[in-house]
Amino acid sequence: MNGAQDKLKVLFASAEAAPWAKVGGLGDVAAALPAALIGTAGSALDIRLILPFHAEIKRKNPTLGYLGAFSVPNQTGVFSAELYVASLHGITTYLLDSELTNHNSPVYYGDPALDGRKYAAFSVALLEAARFLDWQPDILHANDWHTALAVYALKTLYQQDPFFKETRSLMAIHNLPFNGYGSEFAMTELGFMPGTYEDLPDWARLTPLPLGIAAADQIVTVSPQYAREIQTRDFGCGLHEYLEKHNNKLIGILNGIDTRLWDPAADPYIPFPFTAADTNGKTLNKAALQRELHLEENPDIPLLTVVSRLDHQKGFGLLFDAIPDNARKPWQLVLLGTGSQDLEARAEDLMRQYPQKIVSLLRYDEAMAHKLYAAGDLFVMPSLYEPCGLSQMIAMRYGNIPVARATGGLQDSIINYHKAPDEATGFLFTEKTHEGLVSSLNSAILTFQEKETWAKLMNNAMNKDFSWKSSAQNYWSIYQEIKSKRE
Repeated sequence: MNGAQDKLKVLFASAEAAPWAKVGGLGDVAAALPAALIGTAGSALDIRLILPFHAEIKRKNPTLGYLGAFSVPNQTGVFSAELYVASLHGITTYLLDSELTNHNSPVYYGDPALDGRKYAAFSVALLEAARFLDWQPDILHANDWHTALAVYALKTLYQQDPFFKETRSLMAIHNLPFNGYGSEFAMTELGFMPGTYEDLPDWARLTPLPLGIAAADQIVTVSPQYAREIQTRDFGCGLHEYLEKHNNKLIGILNGIDTRLWDPAADPYIPFPFTAADTNGKTLNKAALQRELHLEENPDIPLLTVVSRLDHQKGFGLLFDAIPDNARKPWQLVLLGTGSQDLEARAEDLMRQYPQKIVSLLRYDEAMAHKLYAAGDLFVMPSLYEPCGLSQMIAMRYGNIPVARATGGLQDSIINYHKAPDEATGFLFTEKTHEGLVSSLNSAILTFQEKETWAKLMNNAMNKDFSWKSSAQNYWSIYQEIKSKRE
């Protein structure tokens, strides 16, 4: 491609982008993937990020330029929006503000009607922002239900609009159960009609994510295994029949991690840096953490770590049920995270029952997260489902061997010791039971005592490439395919 007019133009729409606004893994993806795509495609790609101008971002006060105000149509007339521009990780980033999309609101209210109003309005306003900029995107890359209605709008509200005549769409699914149900009133207010896609169930006809999926030219999930799983009744959230029937436009691409942020050789949060070639620093980090948390300082006791949102989806019921069965084994467990009140209460109760073995840190603590990745021997991740997961990749980069359920991105990113011991990077179990977790943990703890075998496991894990490079190349290929189909 030659010249600016030949660049492939992509509008990357997201509710989150770290570090400005991050609630979950979507924030990491939106921050890293556009920059990785530029690294892959270079001057052939013009990718721009658009976010709501959340109150959280305003408090961080990034350097901004004001671009102006424009009107967004709805059923009762118009609402006004303002557009700002900034740079995030070198990517041109637009921040969209209006009474409907922000007005000092949190990233997510947790109320379906309020969130529906915010993100339905954002989905329409982001298209009008492109028109205001006179920047015609070749591809709209939408992420999760928050921007799915922009994809649906291209095929409905804007179908006859010459400005968007050539715009195609990619719908990325990061977590299918979160589909925007409860947005019906806001959608109607903005002029959306129920979807007429005959393969969608009735409940999905005024629900953002199913409509975005049905309208998209391409659907991408965040791991190949998750793309297969959502075509089944167990994981498809009522959309499995649609997804199976239309799997010709469905693909899974495994997410990556920021290997500059997560680098044990240059991590400012850990006291002793280390590499795959010299892991002595890892031993020192473990000893330092044991001292800090008043655990027995002993390199031969396996240190189990958990860094996670405390959510039932993450398999904490399995973990907490497994602890009494394993209480006599030699191990220590440090858990970091916040979430469900009942799970927080169980974590505190287990720490009281086993004060010499368990430390529950019920808080968000970035520095402690890095310390746990660096100090831990085993990283426990018994998720009931996991579209991709980033924690297991970070853990492996730090030689912290995962024990995880064989689901979604966990299955795609971890090589199971019991199936391929020479190439293994972790331990997987398939059962959704605490007995399955106990069996896998016992196997990992026994293997930990075999120092040469464990050193090989650590070396395998630390040398795996989980950078965004491979993922970005796959996305770039898909962008080009979408554009070529248009032509």
